[in-house]
Amino acid sequence: MKRPNFVFILMDDMGVRDLSCYGSTFYETPNIDALASEGMRFTNAYAACPVCSPTRASVMTGKYPARLGVTDWIDHGNFHPCRGKLIDAPYVKELPLEEKNIARVLNGNGYHTWHVGKWHLGLEPFWPEQQGFDVNVGGCHMGCPWHGYFAPWKIPTLTEGRDGDYLGDRLTDEAIALIRDKNDDRPFFLNWWMYEVHTPINAKPGLIEKYKAKAKKLGLDAVKALEEGEYFPCEHKKEKRVTRRIVQSDPAYAAMIETVDINVGRLIAALKDTGEYDNTVIIFTSDNGGLATAESSPTCNAPYSEGKGWGYEGGVREPLIITGPGVRHAACDVTVTSTDFFPTMLSMAGLPLIPEQHKDGVDIVPLLTGGTSLAREAIYWHYPHYGNQGGTPCAAVRCGQWKLIEFYEDWRAELYDLANDVSEKHNVADANPDMVKKLRGMLSAWRYDVAAVLPQPNPER
Repeated sequence: MKRPNFVFILMDDMGVRDLSCYGSTFYETPNIDALASEGMRFTNAYAACPVCSPTRASVMTGKYPARLGVTDWIDHGNFHPCRGKLIDAPYVKELPLEEKNIARVLNGNGYHTWHVGKWHLGLEPFWPEQQGFDVNVGGCHMGCPWHGYFAPWKIPTLTEGRDGDYLGDRLTDEAIALIRDKNDDRPFFLNWWMYEVHTPINAKPGLIEKYKAKAKKLGLDAVKALEEGEYFPCEHKKEKRVTRRIVQSDPAYAAMIETVDINVGRLIAALKDTGEYDNTVIIFTSDNGGLATAESSPTCNAPYSEGKGWGYEGGVREPLIITGPGVRHAACDVTVTSTDFFPTMLSMAGLPLIPEQHKDGVDIVPLLTGGTSLAREAIYWHYPHYGNQGGTPCAAVRCGQWKLIEFYEDWRAELYDLANDVSEKHNVADANPDMVKKLRGMLSAWRYDVAAVLPQPNPER
């Protein structure tokens, strides 16, 4: 059996509605849309956390963030612990080296393993080159390009560009070079984790002008795009008010999305030129919901509620596209999550599963090849932190059409019927006490199983 290559494209902060094939009428993504038409597009795909680092750790290990202890974005400054009514739970600030992660396993089975782009899973020595990757281009402790997307970037694991070079273009060049320069028959695992579309919202001036004109043509420049909401509960946050974007209309963000799409198209063209495309599995997804309630609120996830940093659908529901040998062309509405990629890649590579490692993941190859269900009752979240986008500490479980969110400040429960209320506007907990009891019981048992760490009361409140 000839083992397939893997290209894992992980976006940063891309919302579920940020692609044309997922319903955006403002952003333009023809290359990613074409990819979706050639494989499977998932409509109930989820990130394991509403912020980035925990989801990234979950992808690498096949374990829920709560089991790993990596439950929040990794901060090496003084942001945490946050304080509101509660004090944030302590958390692990790196991907533990003892984890038999997907890169280590594939590398040990003859794969070239290349990481290109954002990492954000710890300080050195927890960088990709210590985690099973032969090559690391651009991956370090940084959660975003602090100095902007135009060079100089000052990323310690990336040779500096010429003034004005765009980071996404440069990292695409690096990824393409790895594919073109491969001179043997070994398969490869390209972990292409883009810095886009995380803040700062920097885009190419010509594309910004294109979307300014488009916004004007569509009348979006004349509609109310932002609305003020409640105050942040976290005492560390300087901006105290939630500002929600209620329509996709930001020209700079749209320009960043188009640049991403162009670069995905460039990489696909390189795979085709080198004869690798037909034997390559491409996975395209994001690490958390779109940024819709803070930091200029550049996108809108409607009809899904809220966004990055929140336990509602806008914070955790993601685009997910998978293409490759044997993958049927279809839309799939079965619930899947970040922990599933590890066993799925092993299965697609014809390698034995390692259930003691990816213990929270499910092999979704049956869905990719024609199945309509998975042997899993529910998926779970545990976020014992104040999101710096406005969300409060919470846990959640999705079981079939039902989603229950439990808020740690007062232990109240909200229940939503996602089959009929994807916007989570109607809390039906009071009308469904038996379902609330069942899901709370499942959530409690799961927290015990993964040894979830809870936030503690703030003695000053």
